[in-house]
Amino acid sequence: MRTKAILIAVAAMLGAASAGAWFFISEKQAAHERRQKFFGKKDYPTSGGQKMKPEW
Repeated sequence: MRTKAILIAVAAMLGAASAGAWFFISEKQAAHERRQKFFGKKDYPTSGGQKMKPEW
């Protein structure tokens, strides 16, 4: 009886730990995607156009 309780407790802890790890990893990946979207490389065309003229 005591052995079953210990096994159930260990299984519950492993399940909770794996669920927490999965949640942490998915949040980290989502944050990385948001960061890339916000700070990602943007292409600004620099050929052609008009010359910059300072306004005084």
